[in-house]
Amino acid sequence: MVRARSKAPTSRRKKRLRRLTKGFRAGRHNLYRQAIVTLIRARVFAYRDRRTKKRQFRRLWIIRINAACRMRGLRYSEFLHGLQLANVALDRKSLSELAIHDPAAFDQIVALARHHLSSAHGVKT
Repeated sequence: MVRARSKAPTSRRKKRLRRLTKGFRAGRHNLYRQAIVTLIRARVFAYRDRRTKKRQFRRLWIIRINAACRMRGLRYSEFLHGLQLANVALDRKSLSELAIHDPAAFDQIVALARHHLSSAHGVKT
């Protein structure tokens, strides 16, 4: 008797793989063995770069905040220290958005940080 072949599950599995590798170049999207290897690598890159993306955005926010602070005569580290002393719980993302889209509000936050810095060091401004 002839061996039974599992045609439906196999074709379903291959169809799912081809759907996942859609957009890959050359044989990487339609040759099964190449597609498997490429998909594994793609998922590794995706996993890694989701974490890298967070780091890159944090760096961007810090650069933006630093530039905005220096325009107002304050360094980034002093600014954050002043915010900590003032118990302001704004994250870097929202601070950078404020610096870009609402400079007046950012001016007030810088003034608040500067005030708490000067009062902590006993310097009058």
